[in-house]
Amino acid sequence: MDTGVIPLWQPLCLSGLLGFVVAASLFGLTRRLRSIVQPWVVLRVQSELPLILQIQRWQHRYLDNFFSLLSCIVSVPFYTGFIPILFWSGHSKLGRQVTFLMAFCDYIGNALKDAVSAPRPSSPPVRRVTATEDEKENAMEYGLPSSHALNTVCLSGYLLHYALTTYGNEMNGFRVWIGFFLVVLLVSLIAIGRIYLGMHSFIDVAAGIAMGVIILAFWLVVDDHIDNFVTSGPNVTSFCAGLSLVLLFAYPTPEAPTPSFEYHTAFNGVAFGLVSGVQQTYHLFHSEDIPRIFSSELSIPVFFGRLLAGIPTILIVKFCSKALAKWLFPVICNTLGIPIRSSCYIAALKESESSKNKSDNKQLGFLQRAISLLPHKTYDVDTGIRFIQYAGLGWSVSDLVPYIFTRLYLS
Repeated sequence: MDTGVIPLWQPLCLSGLLGFVVAASLFGLTRRLRSIVQPWVVLRVQSELPLILQIQRWQHRYLDNFFSLLSCIVSVPFYTGFIPILFWSGHSKLGRQVTFLMAFCDYIGNALKDAVSAPRPSSPPVRRVTATEDEKENAMEYGLPSSHALNTVCLSGYLLHYALTTYGNEMNGFRVWIGFFLVVLLVSLIAIGRIYLGMHSFIDVAAGIAMGVIILAFWLVVDDHIDNFVTSGPNVTSFCAGLSLVLLFAYPTPEAPTPSFEYHTAFNGVAFGLVSGVQQTYHLFHSEDIPRIFSSELSIPVFFGRLLAGIPTILIVKFCSKALAKWLFPVICNTLGIPIRSSCYIAALKESESSKNKSDNKQLGFLQRAISLLPHKTYDVDTGIRFIQYAGLGWSVSDLVPYIFTRLYLS
């Protein structure tokens, strides 16, 4: 548990990341990477247009609906329901690992997307199908790599690994091959679907699958070490808070604004909220000794009772966290003299020339003078609001809701 002792490797890790952020800014690493990779990717995307159009000749409304529905597997609504189910069904370790793995995949994939800033296939001539609001937002991102392909490889592959390591004694060779076949089938359908829907080219999907395999192989080596640190390591919450902050600044700047950074911020917040909650309640609700679904201690009716009580609770906490952050962040930033703006959450904070120079002649105190050493630009307060909003959701899944279960005799 969190003992307050700070191991040497933690400040060294954060200092190293900060050093990378400074070096990347000074030497323009993102621009250099983009100038090398983007032209090659653009040529590949353009050369693959005839193949994409050839696949789309098979268009049918049933295929549109099928592939659109399939793409929801790694969407935000899917994670909102899937991760709480893992925790509340007794598979807390799997829930932690899936959350951290998906946060890692989301950061790496979206950071590379915005660093390269390679476009999706041109529409027209490609027919782009965006049946849901999530897909419409996804279409505003850059193309390479395909996040759906990357995340599907990692999620399905890790679920298969968990099944083999947890229930290996009950699985014969035939069942293992069936599980492997289902993973390959799902990844293949997702890959074909992203091309059929006009969301990605072949190079985007291939890069997503390749990165997914590499990340999954890396995660299978470090997952137990990460879980041991989160559940019983020193100074976990403080370190994760610092890491989350540094990662926000380490994220590359794209050629044009996209929703990719927002997705990372949300998943980053969920991961931090889960860490803070697990740290407080590990031995009560999240150890390997807790009952799992289908056992005598956790029956199906009790599990459905948990869902009926838990899902509304985490949505309420998410709403309240957002409302609190919308009030709190402007107050703190104005007190410290940090120039802020809001792109969507707070209408009164739309950036204007008058607001930029509003506090130029004010006498600054010590804190304000220290803050003035930061780069002279306005900071989007929506990032902090979004982080707190989803951190509240993650904390409620792992801390508040399990406590409510005990009060409702659902534990």
